[in-house]
Amino acid sequence: MSFRDDSGQSFVEYALILILIAIVVAAILLIMGDEIRTFVNDLLQAWFPG
Repeated sequence: MSFRDDSGQSFVEYALILILIAIVVAAILLIMGDEIRTFVNDLLQAWFPG
């Protein structure tokens, strides 16, 4: 029989996964920030000329 309390373990695992995703997204934005900004700007100008 196991008397360990594993209820907090899943929360820690989800938090670690979210932190990893945030680091990956931040790295992508740092590497491709200018290209993404240019793409979004061109897209918005195409959708809303003026």
